[in-house]
Amino acid sequence: MKCNSIAFLLLAALAAPAAPEPAIPYFTNVRDVQIAQPDRQNYLVVDEEIWNHARPDLADLRLYDGEAQVQYVLSEQNGGVSSEEQEAKVLNLGSIAGHSEFDIDMGGIADYDRVRLRLDAKDFVATASVAGTNALGQKAITQLGSSTLYDFTHEALGSNSMVKLPPSSFRYLHFRLSPGIRPQQVKGATVSNLHEQQASWINVGSCTVPEQKGRSTVITCEVHQKVPLDRVVFQVASSQVNFRRGVSIVDAKGLQTGSGEISRVRINRAGLLATSEDLAVRVLDKSSSGRLTLTLDNGDNPPLILTGVQLLSVERRVYFDPQGKTALKLYYGDEKLPPPIYDYAKFFHLDESAAPAQLGRGAHNDAYSGRPDARPWSDRHQGVLWAAMLLAVAALAAVAIRGLKQPT
Repeated sequence: MKCNSIAFLLLAALAAPAAPEPAIPYFTNVRDVQIAQPDRQNYLVVDEEIWNHARPDLADLRLYDGEAQVQYVLSEQNGGVSSEEQEAKVLNLGSIAGHSEFDIDMGGIADYDRVRLRLDAKDFVATASVAGTNALGQKAITQLGSSTLYDFTHEALGSNSMVKLPPSSFRYLHFRLSPGIRPQQVKGATVSNLHEQQASWINVGSCTVPEQKGRSTVITCEVHQKVPLDRVVFQVASSQVNFRRGVSIVDAKGLQTGSGEISRVRINRAGLLATSEDLAVRVLDKSSSGRLTLTLDNGDNPPLILTGVQLLSVERRVYFDPQGKTALKLYYGDEKLPPPIYDYAKFFHLDESAAPAQLGRGAHNDAYSGRPDARPWSDRHQGVLWAAMLLAVAALAAVAIRGLKQPT
């Protein structure tokens, strides 16, 4: 019986503690939240003060109305593009007066605003003029505009075969290409409806003046501590065009945290102007902070004229329903608190008229007392545990010795 009791105490001592629960005395920091429009969905923007004192994943953010929690959802303002391309059938492909012309059957595609052509052609600039109709051979057609298509394989400046249209629902589209693309080079087409949402960004650091080191341009940057870095945007003088440069991003430990290319194309051939620009590089390791080194590989080309470099983080927002309240409090700074599980987040719907709430200055929580020691009983009372284990060993030894002394 005594041995069973000791074993029970040992199991109880090693039992895992329950998951931490939120409580106002456990948060190190607090800020007032002022609500100007309490009758609608509101949001507040996570700033550097919150990043510096909250958990890196922001799981310990809690909104309170007095002693009651206010449910919220944490949202990244990434923006982005969503579309689903569908194959379309190319009809009546041929040549008229040196121009390749063809129709595209949209079939069951209800609405669209993009057509991507598959062209088996290199090193060209061409114009695609598009018109819409609901019946083949119909004379009354609607002009939908034109787009410039190009391929600069020789110059290593990329290509474009996307035709942009106003939102349309015509059953058929008629294409007419400028001379240079033969009918047999048109291999197919896909159609899509693009939904684009602009991202929101905040600056999270600064960079020094670029230095030229051999074939490379080197820039040193300082990133705010604890604030995630998502992308680097280069500002290049508008006079510089037709370039492509590889970019490498390395942290203070010499580890590569991002890489990519920046480019700008502006080429006029036979009266046709092709333009494109991409001056942003994604950062793969978002936890990169402190000092970063950006290196642009110029090859044998002259260095770019950089007028600035921006270090950007995606804006994080906390959306919530104030339910008529004009003031709440935001608490944070509890390292052991797990993320909340709210129904509000599961059924969240973004209100386009959501109003920005104002955050007061960050302050230490006067009610802070810290969490009680949540370590297992065995970690907090190792001496007692060892004594119990020795007592158990001694009891087992005594039982064994007594058994040996008994006559057979």
